[in-house]
Amino acid sequence: MIAENYRKVLERIRSAALRAGRDPESIKLVVVTKTWPVEKIIEVIEAGARILGENYVQEALPKIEAIGDKAEWHFIGHLQSNKAKFVVNRFRMIESVDSISLVKELSKLAEKDNTQVDVLVEVNLEGEETKSGVMPEKLSELLREISCYERIKVKGLMTIPPLFSIPEDSRPYFRRLSGLREDILNLNIPNISLDHLSMGMSNDFEVAIEEGATIVRVGTAIFGERK
Repeated sequence: MIAENYRKVLERIRSAALRAGRDPESIKLVVVTKTWPVEKIIEVIEAGARILGENYVQEALPKIEAIGDKAEWHFIGHLQSNKAKFVVNRFRMIESVDSISLVKELSKLAEKDNTQVDVLVEVNLEGEETKSGVMPEKLSELLREISCYERIKVKGLMTIPPLFSIPEDSRPYFRRLSGLREDILNLNIPNISLDHLSMGMSNDFEVAIEEGATIVRVGTAIFGERK
């Protein structure tokens, strides 16, 4: 069932990309493995999944230990500065950077390990108190601050819109993030590359692709509803 669902999601990604006149290969699928055990994750890897996403450090670490280099990992949940030491060198990308204090800690760890950390900056488009992310009006200021840290490589932006029952209702949020990306690119901030827009989940990823998503984060449509 997991393998079949995974293939269906890939086909939906392909169809959405073609509708938008885009190359399906330009879109990365992050399979969200939050709450799912290693045996289920192995199933989706055997079906072809190459990027896995986790929200919680303490849940992710034993999975990474068990699965090894069979897949790359993205950290997609809120990351506290005191947990950063567990993330550097284990996750290929941190999709949820939203503060300069976290960037400072990541930079210090990257310097120590002589590595670089690829990140996306999370944007809280609605200013929802229950969600992490920088406010849109503070985005350029944060990116200018991050640009001073040579070990931190900003690769794009991420957002989580409000959860709607109708996927089309998410479109304005995806369109807004895409517009913010263009605004920031016009500022030519050094050391900042915005190749990626991570937006869209199980309920609305096709709409996100139509609005320019290069990364979609899908769990429920592959594994089923979480218990």
